[in-house]
Amino acid sequence: MGEQSNRGHPFSGLKKRGQSSRSWVKIDENGNSTVLELDKATIMKRCSLPSRDLRLLDPLFIYPSSILGRERAIVVSLEKIRCIITAEEVILMNARDASVVQYQSELCKRLQTNQNLNVKDDLPFEFKALELVLELSCLSLDSQVNELEMEVYPVLDELASNISTLNLEHVRRLKGRLLALTQKVQKVCDEIEHLMDDDDDMAEMYLTEKKERAEAHASSGELEDDNNLDEEFDGSSSGIHSKSAPVSPVGSTAGNFGKLQRAFSSIVSSHRSLLSSSSSGENIDQLEMLLEAYFIVVDNTLSKLSSLKEYIDDTEDLINIKLGNVQNQLIQFQLLLTAATFVAAIFAAVTAVFGMNLKDSVFNEPATFQWVLLVTGIGCGFLYFGFVLYFKHKKVFPL
Repeated sequence: MGEQSNRGHPFSGLKKRGQSSRSWVKIDENGNSTVLELDKATIMKRCSLPSRDLRLLDPLFIYPSSILGRERAIVVSLEKIRCIITAEEVILMNARDASVVQYQSELCKRLQTNQNLNVKDDLPFEFKALELVLELSCLSLDSQVNELEMEVYPVLDELASNISTLNLEHVRRLKGRLLALTQKVQKVCDEIEHLMDDDDDMAEMYLTEKKERAEAHASSGELEDDNNLDEEFDGSSSGIHSKSAPVSPVGSTAGNFGKLQRAFSSIVSSHRSLLSSSSSGENIDQLEMLLEAYFIVVDNTLSKLSSLKEYIDDTEDLINIKLGNVQNQLIQFQLLLTAATFVAAIFAAVTAVFGMNLKDSVFNEPATFQWVLLVTGIGCGFLYFGFVLYFKHKKVFPL
């Protein structure tokens, strides 16, 4: 019965598909990569991430570029590289995309090279992984912009010399690609700028420092607990030996004072740990310089797109000027044609009058009609040239 009910439910397949595991690539600090099969709940528990952050890594959905700093991980979604960076490892979505494969091989190569050469790097592990994501994303965006430039400039030059429907359609498609690429680069630029403006977010991304501080705090807490247990054991043993002796108020006061002193020392230690965390939050120059370097690169890419858009706008203005000039020429020709039609209508009216069957002495001589045609033609010619001079006087035609 349970199987039949699940089989008849329309959303049972979606639920199973949403809970199924996916292939991930884990890269540790030594540059060793391992393919893992992890489901959503395991990753959430392993990296202490909410489910909404994992939606950024889902290849079935299209989300804008984002860099999120969490308590124990950094969630990165830039271009086609989507990964989770912790203080010890990088969990990368296993895909056959060229950028993902390049990121995996390059990160493993750099980590193994540093380990083999015993190179002491100032950057912690999470910043090395984040730097490579930013580097490959910036290179990918810059290469896309360069390809678009190589395709746009010849088409615009051809359109400026030959205005045709095919060239206009080609430019329209390229302009759509330019708009989409500009939005993509602008989102990456805004995301880096947002991180640089928020010191708390940058301090949240120091995962190695937070891990070391938590381990040190845990070890100091264990030592304090051991000391407290020793003191309590000594106090209980002394109490057993002096069980029959009367309790003096001085001894009880000294015991209370010792408890207060231990409580005060624990408060001071916790306060110092908070001060150390706040001081580490203020010391964010390392990450800020890293983000600033790639912000300059992305901003340069964005300026290339702005220049390309201005060139397209200039070409459109030139085309509009040319089309306006052609339209003016057509209007001028239409004026000349209208004037000629008006003059021809006058000539036709005069000849039509003399073509009627009227009784007059003028029709007795055949040469008279020839003179009428000659005089009418000359008059119409003077009238036409009068229209032309009038148009030039009103600057309708160029001189």
